[in-house]
Amino acid sequence: MVPSGGVTRSTLRQQIADALRDEVLAGRLRPGRAFTVKQIAEQYGVSATPVREALFDLSAQGLLSSDQHRGFQVHEFTTADYRAMVEARSLVVEGIFRSPADQVSVRPEALAPIRRRAAEAVRAAKGGDLDVLIGYDLRFWRELGAFVLNPYITAFLAKLRVQAWVFAVHRLRGERADERVLWFGHEELVEAIAGGDRGEVLAVMQSYYAHALAWADHLEAQEFRRSREAQEPRESLGSPGSRGCSEG
Repeated sequence: MVPSGGVTRSTLRQQIADALRDEVLAGRLRPGRAFTVKQIAEQYGVSATPVREALFDLSAQGLLSSDQHRGFQVHEFTTADYRAMVEARSLVVEGIFRSPADQVSVRPEALAPIRRRAAEAVRAAKGGDLDVLIGYDLRFWRELGAFVLNPYITAFLAKLRVQAWVFAVHRLRGERADERVLWFGHEELVEAIAGGDRGEVLAVMQSYYAHALAWADHLEAQEFRRSREAQEPRESLGSPGSRGCSEG
């Protein structure tokens, strides 16, 4: 029997998975970053078994890719992947709120802490504090997801939200974090849910998805521009017409 307060292998596995997920979401483990079980075990000073289990857990969540010979690496999500995540979330959420009312059970007493999460998320978004925003945003959506009576849908939506942040975080580090790229509608959504207005909930969510897709358009335009710039041949200083007036 495990002593009270002791760390079991299963909790160690979860602690390692949580720590690595936090590193990815903070942008410190960037997409494409490769590592082995041995490296992580040495970093945390633990045996290989819980590390291997934690890495396979994160792989199952889509955050890591694994290769039999090269170990693990942080999964690289493309803008097309992000668009697909947004579409999947929108289809599922719209299906929930367009279906009979017994798909969702909103407990009024549970809305108070969610309101606080919403306020903190908006405050962090307006302040451009990504680390705080991601934490509150994930808790906000996870607690809202608890209102959905289908646990498989809840787990699916939570997984997509984490993957979306993995895609976004390192891109946002290079952006000016403002209303063009960050969504501030958390509080509006909570009040629509509190009012029991399914149409308003859908309207807020559609606004959220439109905002996400507009950012995807912005990213694709950036990628296209960089690709064109990389393909344009640079005129060398010694090419015809580049000698200027120096020979006068």
